[in-house]
Amino acid sequence: MIKPRLSVPDIDLPLVGGGRFRLFSESPPAFTLIAVYRGLHCPICKSYLRELNDKTAAFASLGTGVVAVSSDGVERATQAKTGWNLEQLRIAYDLPIVLGRKWGLFVSRGISDKEPAQFLEPGLFLVRPDHTLYASSIQTMPFARPAVADILGALEFVERNNYPARGEA
Repeated sequence: MIKPRLSVPDIDLPLVGGGRFRLFSESPPAFTLIAVYRGLHCPICKSYLRELNDKTAAFASLGTGVVAVSSDGVERATQAKTGWNLEQLRIAYDLPIVLGRKWGLFVSRGISDKEPAQFLEPGLFLVRPDHTLYASSIQTMPFARPAVADILGALEFVERNNYPARGEA
């Protein structure tokens, strides 16, 4: 488990459409929001990522860059980006299961032919520009993710009140 206020492992992954997401090269004013999603097979992920896509500008106005990440390969990640109409959202792919475990993510085995043999369950991470964890939410299944509107409201509060990371003790 990664504790708040401590450095996170770096992530360096390809992005759908070209380029790379390199966490330690990100330089947002406040945070990088990393939304780990289960993959193309997950309809709840589709709805969640669409909402993140629609709020990308709102996050940017709060100094937060957003990226969605999965263990899917390029074909499935590209299908998600285009099929789910995620024009504004960066989609990174090929997150190794072993790296997901370092971030504290849960791993599931596929239970149908629509699911990969193994995939990462959802997680949401807010990382400061100094590469320390500010906050995280990790699930064991697709349900009960933090609402996007709640995250935006929390970011407004955090910046307005200079609220420190919690959970480090």
